[in-house]
Amino acid sequence: MRLSDRPGAGSAATVLAAFARLGLSSFGGPVAHLGYFRAEFVTRRGWLDDAAYADLVALCQFLPGPASSQVGIAIGHRRAGLAGALAAWIGFTLPSALALVLFAFGLERYGASLGGGWLHGLEIAAAAVVAQAVWGMGRTMAQGRGRATLAVAACAAATLWPNAAGQVGAIACAGLVGWRWFDAGEGAAAPDAAAAPAGAAPAAGPFALLPLLVFAALLVGLPLLARVDAAYPLQLFDRCYRAGALVFGGGHVVLPLLRAAVVPPGWLGDDRFMAGYGAAQAVPGPLFSFAAYIGAASSRAPAGWTGAAIALVAIFLPGFLLVVGALPYWERLRRLAPMRRALQGINAAVVGLLLAAFLGPVWTRAVLRPPDAAAVAVAVVLLVAWKMPPWLLVLGCAAAAAAGLV
Repeated sequence: MRLSDRPGAGSAATVLAAFARLGLSSFGGPVAHLGYFRAEFVTRRGWLDDAAYADLVALCQFLPGPASSQVGIAIGHRRAGLAGALAAWIGFTLPSALALVLFAFGLERYGASLGGGWLHGLEIAAAAVVAQAVWGMGRTMAQGRGRATLAVAACAAATLWPNAAGQVGAIACAGLVGWRWFDAGEGAAAPDAAAAPAGAAPAAGPFALLPLLVFAALLVGLPLLARVDAAYPLQLFDRCYRAGALVFGGGHVVLPLLRAAVVPPGWLGDDRFMAGYGAAQAVPGPLFSFAAYIGAASSRAPAGWTGAAIALVAIFLPGFLLVVGALPYWERLRRLAPMRRALQGINAAVVGLLLAAFLGPVWTRAVLRPPDAAAVAVAVVLLVAWKMPPWLLVLGCAAAAAAGLV
């Protein structure tokens, strides 16, 4: 192993600078982020080799939360310990979070004077992006009769019970079905013990379980505390934390959970929610930064910078705790066949949840008349067939709608 491959061989400042550069330039969503990470940290900087990188990616695919951000956190942790993990998260997340908070301020101040056409363009772009995500994820995560059936069942459950409890219940049931009836080798090769790179994860120490215990304590304790104390900051933190803790697949899958958390109680209208989601496609970095927009644009106080900070920390905290806590145990965990089977069911369910979000608020907000449906179809073709970058599609849809072309 090269010196640069060894965990703890760098400084947090170096990690922060490297990830800030990626946070300013990594367009294209989670899959593209993983490509950027490999090019930067495996090929260019040599911080880890391909085997170690693949191992970190495999770990983060098994955990709930924003997978690409968790890979970044794991790389930072491997490079400079806990300070490196925090530096990686700040560097990769802050640029997009700041951009979305500024968008929320601009929408509040200038939205009325600019008219509503461009907002409708953002909704059309969001519908196209979600449609592409449903199609792409369905082809890989809902293959075969069993997983396709689970996806449709999860979609039906989320439609019949359009709240966080219905979505979490669908995920839990799908995990149980996968654990009981699916084949552990279906869709993914079983891990090879000989292929695990030396030093790919830190050794378990006396405090290795602490992050996992904190994660579980917050997941159970926050809802109970929120029932006792109705203070808005606690309610916002609780709902964003649960959204980050219960989302498998990351990215677009968080959309239905966040909408169920903030739209029904009236914290954010559907139009502002979808406008912010559309704007999130036009910025680099993780899509979970959308939570900063939600906190900043909320009708409840504190909003603005304080609300953005609460929502942003809450939605990323569970993924951060899980990846830091799981790294020392990953070699043992990744060989458990029941976990691989359950994850197949969970992945199929998240496709169904995303489909329900597309058929529900995303489609109904974007398509108000036949020309809107045609516009969504054209946008999907531009994304899928012509490989148009999502940020460019968002700007184009907003401009076309503002000009009255849509």
